[in-house]
Amino acid sequence: MRSLGRARAIAYGAMALFAVATVALTRPLPRVSMAAVTRAEPPKQAAKRVRHDTLGPRETLVQVFARSGLSATEARAVLRVSPMLDQRSIRVGMPLQFSSGPGDSLPTEVRIGLAIDRYLRLRKSVIGWVGVEERLPWWTDTIAVTGAITTHLTAAVETAARSLVGPAQRMQLTYALADLYEFRIDMSRDLRVGDSFIVVSEREHGPEGAVRVGRIIAASMKLSGQTVDAIPFKSANVRGDFFDGDGRPLRCCFLRAPLEFRRISSRFGLRRHPILGTMRRHQGTDYAASAGTPVRAIGGGVVIKAGWGNGYGNMIELRHPNGFVSRYGHMQGFAKGIRPGTRVDVGKTIGFVGSTGLATGPHLHFEILVNGAQRDPRVALDKTGRQPIPAAESRAFAAARSDAMALMRPPAMVASADTGANHVQASRNTPQR
Repeated sequence: MRSLGRARAIAYGAMALFAVATVALTRPLPRVSMAAVTRAEPPKQAAKRVRHDTLGPRETLVQVFARSGLSATEARAVLRVSPMLDQRSIRVGMPLQFSSGPGDSLPTEVRIGLAIDRYLRLRKSVIGWVGVEERLPWWTDTIAVTGAITTHLTAAVETAARSLVGPAQRMQLTYALADLYEFRIDMSRDLRVGDSFIVVSEREHGPEGAVRVGRIIAASMKLSGQTVDAIPFKSANVRGDFFDGDGRPLRCCFLRAPLEFRRISSRFGLRRHPILGTMRRHQGTDYAASAGTPVRAIGGGVVIKAGWGNGYGNMIELRHPNGFVSRYGHMQGFAKGIRPGTRVDVGKTIGFVGSTGLATGPHLHFEILVNGAQRDPRVALDKTGRQPIPAAESRAFAAARSDAMALMRPPAMVASADTGANHVQASRNTPQR
């Protein structure tokens, strides 16, 4: 009985201990104030130091580097690893950015702006300075500009494209349009008040809001009621990138003008001679231009004269196929290698505008002779033949022409074509590079 009592006492004691433990485990834990908890914050890193600079007039890149603390020896070592840097790419105002990492007293990275969309990044590594050229992306959309001639092409494009591109790009578009038609139209004398044009061109958008004019896609010019289209087409049989509405290439044997940047001062026909004061038949066309302006051969041929021509001053004559001779007078001098017997290609520089001979100021006197007789260049050059695309390609060309017409004459443009307004086609965003 005594052992039984001892067992019961042990059992009751164990139950009491379990109850105490249970109470202890189920009692709520004391609240701990969050303010009493100290958190370990990561140490703040020192910000990268960046310094901007530009290349000043008559400065070298080594001098600009010196302003950022790099020695001349270190600067030359940096520039030696940069084959992209040459004299052509170094220009006044070139932007530079110098970066220093935490704890670095000298720059460890240099960024040099080579162009609006291209820069050179130079970085100091464990093996020395390394450089890489990086490009920023461009994207492209399409614009269609239509205008009317009131004075000249430059003014017409300036007015029509004012809301689309900047002044430099409007001039670029003018020159691109003139170059497209340079074998068919002399923009300085063939245009008349009331003539009109439509040109569809790519417009490229770059970093920092940069905008430039891209390639021309299609164009059309209406001259005195006659239309000359520029249809892009690739023929397997006829050379050329653009063709007129009849399938004849815009580029042919002869340029329509011997100067790229031109302003006409006297047309073919009767005029009072500026020096002699008498009425004489002017046997060609005078192009006013600054002294030294390059004169180009209007067609491929052979030099038959390069020397003094009395009233013509320094004169060149080129013999072309089919009895054509082109004559260039009052020149300041001749290009290197131009002498009788020299063969030249179309567009080659043969001399430079001057005022030699019977001339009152710098200009080029230009003539066309056909079988020995002077002819109006505008009429004579217009009769030169152009081989059309063959009948086998007519269906493909018709499709290309239809596509070009659709680009140039969307419904929204019809109302603005007679007012010299401009029109923007639906954009087609195309990333570049």
